[in-house]
Amino acid sequence: MIYKVYYQENALEVPVRENTKSLYVEADSEREVRSLLIDRKYNIELIQLLEGNHLEYEQASPNFKVEEL
Repeated sequence: MIYKVYYQENALEVPVRENTKSLYVEADSEREVRSLLIDRKYNIELIQLLEGNHLEYEQASPNFKVEEL
């Protein structure tokens, strides 16, 4: 399954919408995504499962690249 992760790079700062970034991760569960990203010290805002039409829409984006973790 592919998950889209919305995050702030610095977990010590107050989240600001304009600084939110995203990445795509392939994993079996949301818990696995969190464990794969734990060493990056991100402030994770949301982990969203992508499937069906939503996944196809994201894959059409030039920014779509699944992270190798």
